[in-house]
Amino acid sequence: MDLGLTGRVALVTGGSSGIGRAIAAALVAEGARVAISSRSRDRLAEVAGELGVSAFVHDNADLQAIPQLIDEVQSALGPIEILVTNTGGPQASPAPLHHTQDEWEAAYRTLVLAPIQTIAAVIDGMQDRRFGRIVNVGSSTVREPSATLILSNSHRSATLAALKTIARDVAADGVTVNSVLPGRIATARLYDLYGSKQAAETLGTGEVPAGRLGTPEEFAAAVVFLCSDRASYITGTALLVDGGLTRGVW
Repeated sequence: MDLGLTGRVALVTGGSSGIGRAIAAALVAEGARVAISSRSRDRLAEVAGELGVSAFVHDNADLQAIPQLIDEVQSALGPIEILVTNTGGPQASPAPLHHTQDEWEAAYRTLVLAPIQTIAAVIDGMQDRRFGRIVNVGSSTVREPSATLILSNSHRSATLAALKTIARDVAADGVTVNSVLPGRIATARLYDLYGSKQAAETLGTGEVPAGRLGTPEEFAAAVVFLCSDRASYITGTALLVDGGLTRGVW
């Protein structure tokens, strides 16, 4: 199936590892010209060499640096046509009300303000060109909150609502805005949350109806489809990629 991505310019934030890296690799495989951003200069250089992507050092928490990132990417590759906003989640806690104000504000900055301001920096150009694909990497916890991830539950839910609003505003301009919600995907972050790779895999086997953890590549396939020409009538939606883990109907 030709997804119509050959030559399209894409930016994937948080693209040097895990889910972000897999998304970048999948876009490259479809012929897109891909830029990735991350805080880690060394890891960026390694991934850029492996995937053949352009790499830009950027901390998602640095909101003032977003215009510079967009300018650098567009100067190097051309106008951004595909934007994937991907941010690692904040720390877990067994006591939801024990997070500090600084922790709440930091989570808001990275999970709400960073994706929204990055979208704002590219969306006018997408509307002018009558084509754009925006996908935010969220979490299945916006559907079924995790007992230990109140910061992620709360702020990712806010972003989901904001993107729904934006999607309706730009739908007539050929720009789609969607979220993809990972469940138990085999990444270093998941292993950290559960204490080890073995513990995470055991939980995946026992709790996920599919009987295993999902792979970053499986998740990336869903994201890339939403970035494609063929997904032009899908917008304002949130797609679960969780092996059947989420029980809720809505």
